[in-house]
Amino acid sequence: MNNVYNESILVCVYYGPNGERLIKRGCAIANLMKSPLYILTIDPKPFDELDAEKLFYIEQWKEYAHSHATAQFIMKDNESRPVSKVIAEVARDNNITQIILGQTAHSRWEQITKGSIINSLVREIPFVDLHIVSVARYIRDEEGIYEKGVRAYLVKDGKQYKLSFNHEKDTEFEGIFFKEVDTDFDNGIFRLMKDAVTLNVLVSDGIVTELKNVDISTAMGLDDSAE
Repeated sequence: MNNVYNESILVCVYYGPNGERLIKRGCAIANLMKSPLYILTIDPKPFDELDAEKLFYIEQWKEYAHSHATAQFIMKDNESRPVSKVIAEVARDNNITQIILGQTAHSRWEQITKGSIINSLVREIPFVDLHIVSVARYIRDEEGIYEKGVRAYLVKDGKQYKLSFNHEKDTEFEGIFFKEVDTDFDNGIFRLMKDAVTLNVLVSDGIVTELKNVDISTAMGLDDSAE
């Protein structure tokens, strides 16, 4: 069946805090043009070898896709080809007319700032418009304030929530727990998604007293100043 839409939007996302912003930009353009939206991520590892934090982002992107009537999430795992080749293939297969990429410094999309992906895409799919969006960058935590994130759960316990590393009957939220280093207690940050919005909430001795988003830009290395 031929695509009846005049425009088709492809958003390319990579792990980190930028994906949500890029997808929102794609949704806005797709809604304006009444066009389908595709969300693409690429990983050289097989899906079953991805860590908990990557899986959490993938689940988020799927939720965003489900919230848009004509959106579709595409995962290209176990991929050894250059990123530009994969993007071009997906663009051809789905009659993409506009591609949205994020300009980030610490991800596989780092090549964008050097122009290599852009130049390759222009050669591969010259008929597609490319949008390079300046987004907040994920910066590695050089001081090692938090350990690598692990999958965890919040279980309702009265008016508060208890951190658990096992899915229990009363589990209300699933997410990623970033534990503070040099502590014997479960202190740190729990990242979850609530109503399609990502929240970072404080965990103190294994307890979350409220689902209030906290500013962790300095502690966790998230430069979230760009809009």
